[in-house]
Amino acid sequence: MNPKKIAEYRKLLDVTKTATLKELKTIYRNSMKEDHPDTIADPVERLAAEERSKNIIEAYHFLVSIAPETQERNKEVYLKTTTTVNIQDFYMDNGVLYISFLDGSNYEYFSVPKVTYIKMVNAESPSRFARRHIYNEFLYRSASKLVASE
Repeated sequence: MNPKKIAEYRKLLDVTKTATLKELKTIYRNSMKEDHPDTIADPVERLAAEERSKNIIEAYHFLVSIAPETQERNKEVYLKTTTTVNIQDFYMDNGVLYISFLDGSNYEYFSVPKVTYIKMVNAESPSRFARRHIYNEFLYRSASKLVASE
């Protein structure tokens, strides 16, 4: 997930970085009313509406997961994990750094430069490196809750 994709999601729902969960929900519901495939009879238009609705759903779920309110609600658990639990495994894919912790928590960090990732790989202690250079510097979301909810 790169910054352009995040910007596309925000543009699709026409929201800013500071959009509240209530605003996101309202915009999502209104968008789904307009583009819901069940309201369209023409098969070609219906397929297009299905694609639009899938994109709206994906954007909504992602933006909710990184919303300031969501971050604030989960901050205590996040801080406890990142300050007291060591890293079990980590890897980078398409600009997203995936970190698994020994307590079973998983987080995704967005827009981490490849150079920072390489430094983390080569660090004597990746956990210490991440505490100093990753956890408080990059946009993140819990991947544990994503897996649990699916």
